[in-house]
Amino acid sequence: MGAGEKKNACNVQYRRPFGCAVLSIADLLAGDTKDDLVLKVYMCNTESDWFQIHENIIKKLNARYNLTGSNAGLAVALQLLHGDIEQIRRDYTTMFTHGVSITRKLGFSNIIMPGEMRNDLYITIERGEFEKGGKSVARNMEVTMLIVDNSGQILKDFISFGSGEPLATEFHSFVLYHNNSPRWAELLKLPIPVDKFRSAHLRFEFRHCSTKEKGEKKLFGFSFVPLMQENGRTLPDGTHELIVHKCEENVSFQDSSRYLKFPFSKGHLIGNNHQAVKTTKESFWITSFLCSTKLTQNGDMLDLLKWRAHPEKIAGCLSKLKEIDGSEIVKFLQDTLDTLFGILDENSQKYGSQVFDCLVHIINLLQDSKFHNFKPVMDTYIESHFAGALAYRDLIKVLKWHVDRITEEDRQAHNQEVLKAQEYIFKYIIQSRKLFSLATGGQNEEEFCCCIQELLMSVRFFLSQETKGAGSLSQAQAVFLNSFPAVYSELLKLFDVREVANLVRDTLGSLPTITNANESLQAVKLQCIGKTVESQLYTSPESRCILLPVVLHHLYVHLQDQKDLITCARILSNIFCLIKKNSSEKSVLEEIDVIVNSLLDVLLRTILEITSRPQEAGSATRLQFQDVTGEFVSCLLSLLRQMTDRHYQQLLDRFKTRDELRDFLLQIFTVFRILIRPEMFPKDWTVMRLVANNVIITTVLYLSDALRKNFLNESFDYKIWDSYFYLAVIFINQFCLQLEMFTPSKKKKVLEKYGDMRVTMGCEIFSMWQNLGEHKVHFIPALIGPFLEVTLIPQPDLRNVMIPIFHDMMDWEQRRSGNFKQVEAKLIDKLDSLMSEGKGDETYRELFNSILLKKIERETWRESGVSLIATVTRLMERLLDYRDCMKMGEVDGKKIGCTVSLLNFYKTELNKEEMYIRYIHKLYDLHLKAQNFTEAAYTLLLYDELLEWSDRPLREFLNYPMQTEWQRKEYLHLTIIQNFDRGKMMEASLYDKIMDQQRLEPEFFRVGFYGKKFPFFLRNKEFVCRGHDYERLEAFQQRMLNEFPHAIAMQHANQPDETIFQAEAQYLQIYAVTPIPESQEVLQREGIPDNIKSFYKVNHIWRFRYDRPFHKGTKDKDNEFKVEMSPLENAIEVLENKNQQLRTLISQCQTRQMQNINPLTMCLNGVIDAAVNGGVARYQEAFFVKEYILNHPEDGEKIACLRELMLEQAQILEFGLAVHEKFVPQDMRPLHKKLVDQFFVMKSSLGIQPSPSTSSLSSTHSASPNVTSSAPSSARGSPLLSDKLKHSRENSCLSPRERPCSAIYPNPSEPSQPANPCFVKWNEASIPRCIQDSPREPEEHVGPVSALPEAYLAGKSPNLSTSSVAPDRGSVQSFTPSPVDYHSSGFMSNSPVLSGSYSSGISSLSRCSMSETSCFETQVGEPPGSISNCNISEEPVRKESKTPPPYSVYERTLRRPVPLPQNLSIPITTEPPALPPKPLLVRPNNLESSSKRTEQVPRPRPLPRKVSQL
Repeated sequence: MGAGEKKNACNVQYRRPFGCAVLSIADLLAGDTKDDLVLKVYMCNTESDWFQIHENIIKKLNARYNLTGSNAGLAVALQLLHGDIEQIRRDYTTMFTHGVSITRKLGFSNIIMPGEMRNDLYITIERGEFEKGGKSVARNMEVTMLIVDNSGQILKDFISFGSGEPLATEFHSFVLYHNNSPRWAELLKLPIPVDKFRSAHLRFEFRHCSTKEKGEKKLFGFSFVPLMQENGRTLPDGTHELIVHKCEENVSFQDSSRYLKFPFSKGHLIGNNHQAVKTTKESFWITSFLCSTKLTQNGDMLDLLKWRAHPEKIAGCLSKLKEIDGSEIVKFLQDTLDTLFGILDENSQKYGSQVFDCLVHIINLLQDSKFHNFKPVMDTYIESHFAGALAYRDLIKVLKWHVDRITEEDRQAHNQEVLKAQEYIFKYIIQSRKLFSLATGGQNEEEFCCCIQELLMSVRFFLSQETKGAGSLSQAQAVFLNSFPAVYSELLKLFDVREVANLVRDTLGSLPTITNANESLQAVKLQCIGKTVESQLYTSPESRCILLPVVLHHLYVHLQDQKDLITCARILSNIFCLIKKNSSEKSVLEEIDVIVNSLLDVLLRTILEITSRPQEAGSATRLQFQDVTGEFVSCLLSLLRQMTDRHYQQLLDRFKTRDELRDFLLQIFTVFRILIRPEMFPKDWTVMRLVANNVIITTVLYLSDALRKNFLNESFDYKIWDSYFYLAVIFINQFCLQLEMFTPSKKKKVLEKYGDMRVTMGCEIFSMWQNLGEHKVHFIPALIGPFLEVTLIPQPDLRNVMIPIFHDMMDWEQRRSGNFKQVEAKLIDKLDSLMSEGKGDETYRELFNSILLKKIERETWRESGVSLIATVTRLMERLLDYRDCMKMGEVDGKKIGCTVSLLNFYKTELNKEEMYIRYIHKLYDLHLKAQNFTEAAYTLLLYDELLEWSDRPLREFLNYPMQTEWQRKEYLHLTIIQNFDRGKMMEASLYDKIMDQQRLEPEFFRVGFYGKKFPFFLRNKEFVCRGHDYERLEAFQQRMLNEFPHAIAMQHANQPDETIFQAEAQYLQIYAVTPIPESQEVLQREGIPDNIKSFYKVNHIWRFRYDRPFHKGTKDKDNEFKVEMSPLENAIEVLENKNQQLRTLISQCQTRQMQNINPLTMCLNGVIDAAVNGGVARYQEAFFVKEYILNHPEDGEKIACLRELMLEQAQILEFGLAVHEKFVPQDMRPLHKKLVDQFFVMKSSLGIQPSPSTSSLSSTHSASPNVTSSAPSSARGSPLLSDKLKHSRENSCLSPRERPCSAIYPNPSEPSQPANPCFVKWNEASIPRCIQDSPREPEEHVGPVSALPEAYLAGKSPNLSTSSVAPDRGSVQSFTPSPVDYHSSGFMSNSPVLSGSYSSGISSLSRCSMSETSCFETQVGEPPGSISNCNISEEPVRKESKTPPPYSVYERTLRRPVPLPQNLSIPITTEPPALPPKPLLVRPNNLESSSKRTEQVPRPRPLPRKVSQL
């Protein structure tokens, strides 16, 4: 601010208050922020409050300050750095290149470092009281401070305004306007050197700053204060009221001696009357604070250091030393120690005890963390500066005096202080003795030794006192033991190692073993032992042999009581570390002997205790035990590793009774099992695990001899032998020993150093097993599972050693019970669990089979043994396949099929109900995962059938709780119903679901798996698979090839030869098959809704039909039912299927089941357009010509049947067009008109005229409501099974109705009802049967699960009203009384024309004229005339009749109307009439040219394989 505020103001500058900003950094210390912070600047409302504005801002006293301006502010950035200054300099080098200032703490830090040099005087200019000086207003006061020496010279550059500011020579305070009582509170630092400090003083000059008189500063007074007092002390810390001396403006201060003789503070005026002092009413206050490592303000310290000047004050100074601040003592540590020992040398008798107490006080002062760093200063003093050669006598004398009086209660506190300081006391004693020996040539050596001995005897007596509770004596003992180990190194400077060891042994040996003292004293004793082991004294072999017994004794006591385990572990670790370092020395063997005899037993018990003790997760105790466990384990391994044959022999000889040896062996075997646990060491500690295993196997080899010698024959002990075998098994099974998992280089290194320890242990198992003799029976079947687990390890030598043990077990079991069912049962049970864990391989299966077969060649029970081995081998084969399948991610047919194979193996061959139930639930889970809910329900039915409605209690099993049998069965029923409902198995739900919801019709495919590369359960077998919704042959085939990417697709349907079966490859043969409905009664019964009929056409299917190329020639002996199908027969089937498809679509359209009319449109267009372009006219040209009729007289009935089907198709087309016209949308009207026109053209091109027979047929059909619907179905299967299939219900899980992948369906014939020989079988397997084992007879494919109804076997149709044999089925009236009709079931061939095309199938004429058809229901040996049993009119069939069918309803020229037949008349009603029923024509079977012709029985005609594209 300028001196004046007017225009004529001069340029003299004053410091004036402007603003203050405050920032709290408390919150910033918790984080690490580098963002700039803006500090708001405030100013005082009243200028006189400036000295405390920062406190007002902090306290938020808003009435006393306000903002200086809207934009006033100060931006700062703060960053918290961690570490000492040197570390920060290294880590943040660039920061110190920008002139960073370092601010030291105002005063000493909490820890004073030796060598730290400081001499800073802090002055705070507080306030002043001044007079007006003859003016009407108060003055504008400014204070100027200078540092002046005695000669009047101003000391330059020793005033610091703040950190980072340059040093100044003068200081000028800020000026308060018109204030005679100004308050400044400005702090300054004066870093004055010590040499100039003693003669310097501070001078304060006071001036009035005028704003009117040319801005001058007028001096009117001054004050001063010396920095050093006359008695040598520095200016005391605190506030000083200084006298303001009046002076004139022109006064000269060159001669400072003129005013230094004046008093400087008000305290000096009392009793003095100085003429130079003009007034005493004005005062000036300052506050001083000295931070110095060289100067002191303490008079007692100065008196002690100057003890020679005042000898009479020595006693008082020594007694006051304890009251002096510690920082003052450490500042003058060396001088203080020299003073003390100087007093001791000159007058030890008078001041010896006081000097000793002062020395103890100083030593204990250095134990404080604040002064801990001064210990090296004292050590340096003792080594380099201490000169008290005679001090040791007095120190020993006084120390012994205190030890002897430790039991005195009134001196307990002081005695404990003495014991705390014993380390440095002994250092002074030893150094003093060394100085004395150097000075005198070693005189009085014996005297010194005696003094030490007497001192330690007093100590031993003091330690031997037993105490009760935490008394003062026990506290004193704890204090001594805590610091006693530090004395060892000092004693070694003057005494021999053995002498010191004996002294220490005697001292530690005086400790009472069993006391009632508190646990803290026991812990201190053990810590003393630990420090002894860690000391330099213990490193010498000579001292170890002396100290080791007493150390082990105390360790044994603590381990026995399980106390202070962490300390015990640390001590043991240090002991074994020294043994390892000195393992080449002979003394180590003796030390091992001592340790084995003293600690091995308790060490084993300790490991067992800490590993079996339950601890809460995450607790601190648990963490401690984990650490301790590692320590103790390492110690045990180290001990066993150092033991030799002699040690083991001595150990075993030490046991006096067999029971003691037994307990020891059980104990060490248990500990070894604990050490083998995976969690004992971190995962990556492979080397440590190998070392531990090497130690274990070495020890086991030694101990196995003791086992054989002491626990066989009459002394046999099952428990110890069982423990031994159990240990050996888990040893071999360790993951860290499975060398196959290692890299080649790592495996090589392990084998070079340790060998394959699994083989070594396996050989030992075999040897010990052979030694058991007749006692082997005790371990059968208990050891079968463990030994089997060992043999599954992929190590050839180990397998060769261990597998023969199973032969031995079979032999001994045969001797004991006459069979080996226990061995078999245990092998089977364990194989399942072990192989499911990934153990075992194909090599093991072969090796197991070959070794055991060779072993039993000469046994009397060879036959039963071969059977067992074969059973186990087959189980292994299935388990390996199952495991391989389960490795795949998604659920597919292989997983399901493999599970079923294993499930049935357990049921049929092994009769293992529990395993059977387990795999039922595994299969159930697979189906649920694949969302095959129907199959899941059928699977669960298998378990349900094993249960009864009883109150028998069932144990907890799998996910089932403990409950009664009926409760579990009830739960299963509810679950099964729920799954049926989820799988759209509508019969399991409500009737409206059955009738309303649309269900898709599935596709079925025959799949053959040929070649040895397929899994066992698929190899050389054929199956029927159900496809996905809308899945056609090409998509299914591609899916199967994706599932078996290495398979080769066979492009023909021929039967594979033997080379394909035995090939080392995979061949897939896939083609579509047609389902043959079983429930013909349901399909032909009137009044049953079409949805139900359509369900039974594709569900509950046990037989299928397929076509295969057939060549004329010699009859196939392997398949006597191969027949030739003529083109005429094929044409009949094509027309039958197409007519049926038309009926279904028309019916769906009539009942509004069809969402749109497109499928009907496409089907009509395909038939009519094909007829226009040839179509059915081609049949007429081929079969209705005279030449064909004459050459094939046996086909007369077939030609008549074909003619009637053509008539029927024309009627259906005409009716379909009528229905189509009703429902066709407007935009498709042109197409409908085109279809009508083409229909006329079709009739014209055929030239067929109506005949009486066909007309009567049409009239008959018009009234029949029987139209079979094949609406799309999504059903997956029926929840009900017939009684004759009940025996195979356990295999119903193999009958998937809808699955994302192929399901596999074999069907062995029912033994109680042999299959009809007229049927070709699917590998003796049909839906839903388990996979049969025989890989042969692949040419036999489709066959019934159970025998056909008797009507079929008798050559009679169950649909004929006059010849129905089955009593449980009602007679069905013939639909068509026409003499040319008969009831036919009409099997459809697997024509590719019907695979979704809407053409009439003319292209089927180009098919191979010879095909192999299966499922012809014929009865061998039936007379040809038995067909007369059918309900057929006697009117003969006119074979040569060429009367064309009534294709047209108008004349071709459309000139005159012709009345429509009744069945083709378009009604006027809103709904079209029902479709005419399909005529059932009699077609004799003349397909075989053999003389023994069989009668063709009626057969139900199945639905088309693909009926719509909806």
